[in-house]
Amino acid sequence: MRDDLVPDDLWERVAPLLPPAPDRRQRYPGRLRVPDRAALAGVMYVLRTGVAWRDVPADAVGCSGVTAWRRLRDWTEADVWPRLHAALLTELRRAGSLGPGRLLRGRLARPCSQRGDHVGPSPVDRARPGSKHHLIVDRHGTPLAVTLTGGNRHDVTQLLPLIDAVPPIRGLRGRPRRKPRRLHADRGYDFEKYRRLLRKRSIKPLIARRGVAHGSGLGKVRWVVERAFAWLHQFKRLRVRYERHADLHVGLLQLACSIICLRRLRASG
Repeated sequence: MRDDLVPDDLWERVAPLLPPAPDRRQRYPGRLRVPDRAALAGVMYVLRTGVAWRDVPADAVGCSGVTAWRRLRDWTEADVWPRLHAALLTELRRAGSLGPGRLLRGRLARPCSQRGDHVGPSPVDRARPGSKHHLIVDRHGTPLAVTLTGGNRHDVTQLLPLIDAVPPIRGLRGRPRRKPRRLHADRGYDFEKYRRLLRKRSIKPLIARRGVAHGSGLGKVRWVVERAFAWLHQFKRLRVRYERHADLHVGLLQLACSIICLRRLRASG
């Protein structure tokens, strides 16, 4: 198994979250179970390189692509990835490297190679089937939550669901943080209804207005979320949605967000 795919610090955080292996009795013949770390290496290989599951080199990775896909499916059903993401956000807040006071909102359309859940005709790509990644980050670009919708869904419809998707971030004394104090967004979210809904949640909306000349100051912070999207789509499997099942693609998105958080944690240490 390639050690660079699953470093020790990542495995130490993932291993306690994995569901226990099924009981295997000696009277049942068959192959021995592939270790979980090798299966995670197969998932990481696909996430990084973007190859098809059948093209995973079992000799180099230590796990076949079919086995890695099955473990990804089982671990996604067990909610491993959101718990891993929340644990890393807690570590970042404890280390003082998380700035939840100001968050940004962004999105990016992803073409889809097949039909499935959360797929729709993209209005910016000649109605080709596609999906959208919706991302919310802190002022440093650390991803806090990510959601997936069809390419034909309006961005503003995911504003409140994305805020609700931010996990409770512990790490300091007092109540865990679940919402920002301020929220930056571009003109695609310029609706008074959503400004009122944000104020009811004690969140100050800083949303650019349509029809107003540029110079609102949003560009000074907008690059943070664009950089976060660039980090996210360095994982080549996320550039095009190949998974038919939306939950598996969301699981890969959450795993990528966790790896970005782990990198920031290494840099802060």
